[in-house]
Amino acid sequence: MKNEAEYFSQQYNARASIPDHPYVFTRWLKDSAHVRRTHAALLDLAYGEASGERLDFFPAPRSDAPLLVFIHGGWWRSLDKSDFSFIAPAYTRAGFNVALTNYTLAPQASIADIVLQQLHALAWLYRNAEKYDFDPRRIVVAGHSAGAHLAAMMMAAVWPAFGADLPRDLVKGAILMSGVFELEPIRHADFVNVDLRLSERDVDVLSPARMPPAHDAPFFTAVGGQESDEFKRQTTLIEQSWQTAHRTRVALPDANHLTICDAFASPGHPLHDACLALLGK
Repeated sequence: MKNEAEYFSQQYNARASIPDHPYVFTRWLKDSAHVRRTHAALLDLAYGEASGERLDFFPAPRSDAPLLVFIHGGWWRSLDKSDFSFIAPAYTRAGFNVALTNYTLAPQASIADIVLQQLHALAWLYRNAEKYDFDPRRIVVAGHSAGAHLAAMMMAAVWPAFGADLPRDLVKGAILMSGVFELEPIRHADFVNVDLRLSERDVDVLSPARMPPAHDAPFFTAVGGQESDEFKRQTTLIEQSWQTAHRTRVALPDANHLTICDAFASPGHPLHDACLALLGK
C-alpha cells in the first residue's frame, strides 16, 4: 500500500529527520581520523577473504582485558568502521580492548550475507584472542541502528553450529542502540529496500525479535528521545521478546538517531557507564 510505504519510509529515514546530519558525519570523520593518528591501533585486519571483511583493533593498556566489539549502522548499505574510530578512546582509556568491524555493503551483499560475515568476525576474534592479548571469556558486542540488528543476531547465534571450538556463550553481553529487530516494516520502506530487496522469508529468518537469544547473556537497550515512533517501538519489541535477558533501557531524552553514538563515546555519560559495567562483569 502506498500509504504504508510512505509511513515506514518517513519513520525509518533517520537522516531526513536530522537537519544537521551532514555536520554530525563530518565531525565523526574528523574525530576518527584524529584518533587513528594519535592512538595505538591495528587497522584493516582481515577476518575473511572479501574486501569488506576487515576490522580495526584498538588495544587496551593492560593484558587479558575484555573486548568490546562495535558494529556500525548505515542501513547495511553505507558507512564504514573508520567513521567510528572516535568511539574507541573512551573504552581503551577505561582499560578495555575495542574492535570495530566492517562488512560488505548492500546491494553487493544481502543482509543474510552480512550476518554471516559478522559471525565470522566474532569467531575470528575469539580464535585470535591470545595473539591480540584479550580475554576471550569476556566479549561484549555493541551495535547502532543496523549494527544493533547485527549485534542482536550475534546474541541469537548458536555458536557451536559454526565451529566445534566456539562456546555457546561466546558473546557475554550486548548493547543495542536504536536498532531494528523486526524487519517486516523495512520491507515496505522503499527508500532502503530498493537495495536490501527483503522478501517475506528474509524477514522471518533475519528478525531477532522472532527468535530466542541463544543463551541468557545480559543486554541493555538505548533509543533517543528524539527518534521516531518506529525506532522506539522496535526497542520495546526486543525488550519484550528477550525480557529474561534484558537488564535496562538507558534514558536518552535529548538524543537523536545519530547523537546516541556521541553519548556512547562520552566518559561519564550514563550510556557509556552502563557499557563499562557490562564489560566489567
